[in-house]
Amino acid sequence: MRQIDLEEYVKSEPYALSVDERDALRQAVPSLTIEPASMASGEYHLTPESMVGAVEVGSLSVLIRPKIGMSHLLSLICYAMGNFRLRPEFFDYAEHYALPDALALALVSAARRTFVNGLLHGYRTEEEPLNIVRGRIRFEDQMKLRFGIAPPIEVRYDEFTEDILANQLVKGAAYRLARMRLRLQPARRGLAWVADTVDGVSLVEFSRNEVPEVRFNRLNEHYREVVSLSRLILRHCAFESGRGTLRASGFLADMNQVFQNFVTEAIRQALNLPARHFCEKSIPSLDDGGHIHLRPDLTWWDGGSCVFVGDAKYKNVLGQRVPNRDLYQLLAYVTALDLPGGLLIYAHGEADVGTFLSRHSGKRLEVAALDLSGTLDQVLRRVRSLANRIENLAAKARACQLVA
Repeated sequence: MRQIDLEEYVKSEPYALSVDERDALRQAVPSLTIEPASMASGEYHLTPESMVGAVEVGSLSVLIRPKIGMSHLLSLICYAMGNFRLRPEFFDYAEHYALPDALALALVSAARRTFVNGLLHGYRTEEEPLNIVRGRIRFEDQMKLRFGIAPPIEVRYDEFTEDILANQLVKGAAYRLARMRLRLQPARRGLAWVADTVDGVSLVEFSRNEVPEVRFNRLNEHYREVVSLSRLILRHCAFESGRGTLRASGFLADMNQVFQNFVTEAIRQALNLPARHFCEKSIPSLDDGGHIHLRPDLTWWDGGSCVFVGDAKYKNVLGQRVPNRDLYQLLAYVTALDLPGGLLIYAHGEADVGTFLSRHSGKRLEVAALDLSGTLDQVLRRVRSLANRIENLAAKARACQLVA
């Protein structure tokens, strides 16, 4: 298998690609810029943008490394998905391992710890016709489907089973990774062990955009690690997409969405607010007719009033200047909500920080940068500083609302 290693927002050296490989890559990674190399037929420069991870197209394996590193990327995704911190041993692998192999090793490691005392069981409601009465008789269905004749008898009962959502997520994630070309024998062997352990569990094909959440309590808290990893894999792994004779599979994450989700969750935790109070939310339209719709990334609601608005931006800003369009967008938000100011949050190094005062309106447009380097705890300490800044903006908004 041919290997191509790329780095986020960095233009590559020329690589030879067939027409089918080029077209399949374009469909699998829409944000990947593919430019023909000068003076070289069939060779292309590849420039990744916001999508990072790993993708396979036929016999071609493409790895797109994020600037923050693969292990740190996974930490941020898991935290954003549910305030879950990955163990250090999850990343006890060589840096040159392909991301699907690393994910497989992490999933197997978590599963071995979780399943040490057996699979979790729970009650599941079943409805089916039986020759004996079990649970409750569904009299309406018995009359409608059987005309009152028995047996069989339409019944509803609760079954204590291992075939529950938590185990289905683990099996689905293991199956999704096993469909990819894993290079490491320990990864393949480990996934086979997971598959054997959950053999009695139904295989459910979860949509990437509709991976259900598991509610944790004292009975299933020990499942949090393996379930969080499984949900991560199911949300970001895709297979059998492509065009023509080649199919593409891989694990891809959009850094724009990862950054927004992490910033939202981390600030919400720092402010100790429920999700309904600090979230992405549609706000009153900019015009009286209700035609200009607005949906900022960050809003803080105190009762029925919004006391803070902001946007999280992970992008490559040429010249290190804040794009005018981002400032116009923030100005529209604070104008629609009648707030004294708002905050743009960029990833560190993507734009200069500062404060802009809007002429005539007096709206303060503040720009901050969040450094994602270092450990997760170090990043969260920097988030605490951002949270303090947001609290100050919210306090000013409340003061203005009282005066009004």
